[in-house]
Amino acid sequence: MIGDEDVAATVKERFGRHSIPALYRRSFREPSRERLFLASLSFFVTFGLARLITHSIHAGHGRFGNVSFRGQHVHHLVWGILLLLGAGYGLLVGVGSGTKHSSRVAGRILAVFYGMGAALTLDEFALWLNLRDVYWEREGRASIDAIALFGALVLAGLWGGPFLRAVVREGLRIVRFPYRLLMRGWRKARSRGGRK
Repeated sequence: MIGDEDVAATVKERFGRHSIPALYRRSFREPSRERLFLASLSFFVTFGLARLITHSIHAGHGRFGNVSFRGQHVHHLVWGILLLLGAGYGLLVGVGSGTKHSSRVAGRILAVFYGMGAALTLDEFALWLNLRDVYWEREGRASIDAIALFGALVLAGLWGGPFLRAVVREGLRIVRFPYRLLMRGWRKARSRGGRK
């Protein structure tokens, strides 16, 4: 008869390498790829939450309300800009870059802040494009377009990164091949010309 410990050991042996943390570590060995994933995930989650909250405020439902400072409405674009500035500055000074004075965790946090800041800023793209609050008007559609374009760019980099790098490498190889043939022919012609 098989004991509980034997079953647990068999399950761990069989499925342990397929656990979520193990899959995550295998999928994101490159820190830059992991940061891109975290930025895109936080981008889409933040965009969804921002839209959900703004719709509930607009409808007068829920616990949320507009943020104001001295009677002035503070758009979530402001928080996005602050997050982008903070993440950008952190990257400029080398936080999370993998050097000996930097940690990978800090790079992950900056990637999440970048994704959140990009979502909050682009969700109000129509506001900074028109320089007036058009969030609920027809012109507000520009914000959705900006989100879709930036989201597509982020996802193309995330999903297509290895493929795009391989295409560039292949393109360089293809360009170098005729160049090498040309140079080989030039050297042969030159060496023949020197013998005469």
